Amino acid sequence: MRALHFGAGNIGRGFIGLILSRAGYNVIFSDVNQELVKELQERGQYTVELANETKDMETVKGVNAIDGTQLETVARNVAEADLVTTAVGVGILKHIAPGIAKGLEARLNSGSVQKPLHIIACENAIGASTQLKEHVYALLEEPVKALADQYVYFPDSAVDRIVPIQHHEDSLHVQVEPFYEWVVDRSQMAAAFLPIEGVLYVDDLEPYIERKLFTVNTGHCCAAYLGYVNGYDTIQKAIADDKVKSLVYGALQETGEVLVKRFGFDPEDHQKYINKILERFVNPHLTDEVTRVGRSPLRKLSPNDRLVRPALQAHDYGMGTTNLARGMAAACKFDVQDDPEAVELQDMIKQKGIAAALSHYTAMDEQHPVLKQAVEHYHQM
Repeated sequence: MRALHFGAGNIGRGFIGLILSRAGYNVIFSDVNQELVKELQERGQYTVELANETKDMETVKGVNAIDGTQLETVARNVAEADLVTTAVGVGILKHIAPGIAKGLEARLNSGSVQKPLHIIACENAIGASTQLKEHVYALLEEPVKALADQYVYFPDSAVDRIVPIQHHEDSLHVQVEPFYEWVVDRSQMAAAFLPIEGVLYVDDLEPYIERKLFTVNTGHCCAAYLGYVNGYDTIQKAIADDKVKSLVYGALQETGEVLVKRFGFDPEDHQKYINKILERFVNPHLTDEVTRVGRSPLRKLSPNDRLVRPALQAHDYGMGTTNLARGMAAACKFDVQDDPEAVELQDMIKQKGIAAALSHYTAMDEQHPVLKQAVEHYHQM
């Protein structure tokens, strides 16, 4: 079985590629990093190390890579794949869509007996596969769309594994935390799909993806932004500060109250989930930089992402939003020059003021109680 995976970075190799290889797939990575592609082509394998006391090691074999800038090559591999996955960042999905569209056109117009193809975007976003489908379908002619509706599936998924930025002597070696979760929406798949070992299939993905996004990702970015404000360079150092940890914990209590009400999670079980997430953040065998986790603050401040969406839901339910608002304020203090979104945010704040900037990016009115709360925290910082 052949799996084409877009994104040969640390998450692609250390998470999705590893799981697919374990499940018996020959994994072909598509990436624009020429050096990475060359290394994978020449060696055909790489190692994954677990961030635990024993530093368990696993060699992923039988892999290959293609140049993601070569449209014809990408299209041919899409046409021949048994599965297509991505881990490129939700903002990059539109850039890989042309190769996928061209590959689907060749595949569906080949005249051979069609078999279902699943295309799964493994990104930190709600409905990432659905977004990728929209990008791809915008490039297809109507007859090809009609065939795609019959044979191509874009099931949404929720993925969770901490993979920090890292530098090793071996450029392909990657370190990951032991924990992982990959959940896929079974209701969006072909009736007779081939399950991937290590993947959890559910009929309703929304509770899983929002639980993950509004616990893991909300907590992680709050730790990053509050850590940055308090002068820490890693998540581990930030969470070691009781004050920062308490604020992050408070944010997760606020999102947890929303999640319990919306989806009927057992409060005690969800509290255990929160505690587990905080334990993962302090893993002493990982070093995760706050600048990595906090990167792209505009996306994290967008209306449907990890800070604003749960805060607005909490407000609508009449629940507290103090710590989530504090997280938004801290995000506005994230002044990192090599992060284009951080630079844009700081420029907007200087030009328009904090209230107008937050209103612009969060889509909240300047008089909204949550936004006013965030502005107050910003000035206090």
